[in-house]
This record gives sequence, structure tokens and C-alpha cells, in this order.
Amino acid sequence: MSLKVELKPGEKIIIGESVLTNGVGRTTILIDGTAPILRERDVLAPDLANTPASRIYLCVQMMYLHNDILKFHEQYLEFVRDLITAAPSFTPILQRVSNFVLRGMLYKAVKEAKSLLSHEKALLSNV
Repeated sequence: MSLKVELKPGEKIIIGESVLTNGVGRTTILIDGTAPILRERDVLAPDLANTPASRIYLCVQMMYLHNDILKFHEQYLEFVRDLITAAPSFTPILQRVSNFVLRGMLYKAVKEAKSLLSHEKALLSNV
């Protein structure tokens, strides 16, 4: 079954190691295969990973886009340990993310890791 993706004018999407940019007008594309797919709104640029939660998100994103858990796993574990030590309230979210990573469900791990960013933003707004 194909994945149906609707793109707005100028919207970008990563498919595998390629970035596709939609031209003028809305477009619908159907994608078959196993290449990692990530919309522009879900992509975190490395230079923007400047908080504990965003560094974890970037690690999980890279695991997914490169389909390589081992390459990023040690760094991921270090970031997770640091964040749990500093802010234990992240533990339930990190457990869910880690569970998806361990099961090789990297797209779901990316989606769950996005909630780390929301939680961090909420915590920082109360400071």
C-alpha cells in the first residue's frame, strides 16, 4: 500500500537521502518502498539542537534517516542519562522513545521524541 503525502507549495520532504521540494501549487505524491520519509516540519537541523531534548530528538531523527541505530546509540544514551538526571519528569517520554528505538520502530520513535520538545518548552515557560 502506498503512502499518500500531500505537499503545500514550496514544502519540502526528505525521502531516503534526497530532499524533494514541491513547486507551485499543492501536490499529492504516492510513495512505495521502505526509504525513511520525514516532512520538513518534523526535521530538526543540527545547528538548532541546542537543548537537552532537542539533542535527543536529533539523535533519534538521525537513527531514522540513516537507518542506523548503533551509529547514534551511545550518544543517545548519554543524552538520555543527562536529561533524566537533570529533569526526571522526562522519564516516561524517554521510556516510550527508547522502547520504540529498541524495537527498531524508528519513525514512531521520532514522533514520540517530538513530545520531548513540547515537554521541555512547557517546563522552560514555567521558569
